[in-house]
Amino acid sequence: MTPGSGFCSSFKKELLQGLHHLDTDHIFMALYTDATPLDLNLTTSYVDQGEVSAPGYSQGGQQLLNPQVLGPVANTAYMTWDDAVWANSTIQARAALIYNQSSARRAVAILDFGSDQYSNQGDFIVKFPSPGVSTALVRVL
Repeated sequence: MTPGSGFCSSFKKELLQGLHHLDTDHIFMALYTDATPLDLNLTTSYVDQGEVSAPGYSQGGQQLLNPQVLGPVANTAYMTWDDAVWANSTIQARAALIYNQSSARRAVAILDFGSDQYSNQGDFIVKFPSPGVSTALVRVL
């Protein structure tokens, strides 16, 4: 995996082309091990190589729920979803891919956790930052 979190390069162009509607499309998050080939510049769609295979996790991950588009505040619009939770799971993950299931599984963003994160017969939670002008994961300045 190439380290780093951010929007995939392909997403930036596709957003301007109108291929993504983050508030109404089915946006998913999949989890990956450190053996994943995810790369901000090269990943253009969901991949299963390096995806987590563990109790409490299904291939393809899960849909992100309750999209909220907020703003503009201080010339910034932003959005978030509810935290992603894999309940009663035993997962070891290093990264996540957010992708658009409604639009040919196109890649949106890669989240590099910085180190392996774990759950052991409990909840594995990917906590989104608080929605705000300077804190939300998705911001348009």
